[in-house]
Amino acid sequence: MRLSVCLLLVSLALSCYQANALVCPALASEITGFLFLSDNLLKLQVAKFIPPPEALAAKLQVKHCTDQIPLSDRLLIEKALVISFSFMQTQN
Repeated sequence: MRLSVCLLLVSLALSCYQANALVCPALASEITGFLFLSDNLLKLQVAKFIPPPEALAAKLQVKHCTDQIPLSDRLLIEKALVISFSFMQTQN
């Protein structure tokens, strides 16, 4: 069984090597919102996905941890994400 899974993954990698890695703009705004929005605004942003209450509570719990990161560091994280997203889009 394990050998067949490995062979499947290798064959997919060889046949799909030209696949692009474009990031959905909604994901980019989701990540940026996670870094900078307040809890209430984040709840509104996530509401469109209709998450279960446990998942929303877990996301907010992680957000409270990331809110402890200094704003200057969060800006650097956002900058790294924006650069990587735009770099991937220009390669196509």
